[in-house]
Amino acid sequence: MDHRTLLLFVVLFIFSVSAFSTPDEGEDPIIRQVVDEEGVRLGAEHHFNLFKHKFGKVYSSKDEHDYRFKIFKSNLNRAKRHQLMDPSAVHGVTRFSDLTPREFRKSVLGLRGVGLPKDANAAPILPTDNLPKDFDWREKGAVTAVKNQGSCGSCWSFSTTGALEGAHFLSTGKLVSLSEQQLVDCDHECDPEQPGSCDAGCNGGLMNSAFEYILKSGGVMREEDYPYSGTDRGSCKFDKKKIAASVANFSVVSLDEDQIAANLVKNGPLAIALNAVYMQTYVGGVSCPYICSKRLDHGVLLVGYGSGAYSPIRLKEKPYWIIKNSWGETWGENGYYKICRGRNICGVDSMVSTVAAVHTTT
Repeated sequence: MDHRTLLLFVVLFIFSVSAFSTPDEGEDPIIRQVVDEEGVRLGAEHHFNLFKHKFGKVYSSKDEHDYRFKIFKSNLNRAKRHQLMDPSAVHGVTRFSDLTPREFRKSVLGLRGVGLPKDANAAPILPTDNLPKDFDWREKGAVTAVKNQGSCGSCWSFSTTGALEGAHFLSTGKLVSLSEQQLVDCDHECDPEQPGSCDAGCNGGLMNSAFEYILKSGGVMREEDYPYSGTDRGSCKFDKKKIAASVANFSVVSLDEDQIAANLVKNGPLAIALNAVYMQTYVGGVSCPYICSKRLDHGVLLVGYGSGAYSPIRLKEKPYWIIKNSWGETWGENGYYKICRGRNICGVDSMVSTVAAVHTTT
């Protein structure tokens, strides 16, 4: 059976399964409308009104309102397509449903380049024989609350601080929220071998370059001392006297996902990159699309892994990574994303970094 025939068979199977499924009584109707007939009958305008109310959307003119409604309807169809291609997850309306894919990429995705700076080392090979079946750094107190980058392509800075927050916790036993805004304002680190790879605030950056900046600058301030604004201020307010944590060195983890899991368990949450195309419509469940680009465009934080998600297609448990995102708690599963392990889906295993040691000053 060739690839196209297999894909057609899978799509037909999903249609047959959904035809006999019924929504849970407590399910949010704003989600249900993309996966069942009852929601479709209510109409796009009804769901657009729900969307505006839920996410506080206000438009400056009737023309803008009508334009966003047109995009919203297009994204309803896009969510349906994502649901067919990614049946172990739930896709529907999110706060990004009035953005075109291009606007979405520009406003919240911000990864620039995928090269490795000269100060990055290869992580040592760790034993993998006794890894726990499930693991979650949130349960151990190493992960700060979900943050929100707003309409700023600063995902790379949140991934960086998240990894450093976890390493700082492992080193000191104290969980300290670190400043993304310092990186946005002050980090303009470049890789001379990759033109256009400079960290550039809301216009994007790279976690490994940010780690290199922290090595050179001496450290990162607390978030309360350098709060996040979600804008390019144009001036750096870094105060070395208020450094909360700094990187001694960092390492790049191999593509072997057992090594990724081992580094996660030993060294704390990991800075990773992935392709976020399915995340614009993601509501919950384990995302494991049949087809997904491995072009890396979003920086996130790997905090754990699990094995209990149910796959309706293969009729067995599906292992997954647990990922902390930076789009607020109203997105996804309270701000988190689950993506399946085992096949480097959406490039999730392609660029993984760990902070191996941390100097602390507070």
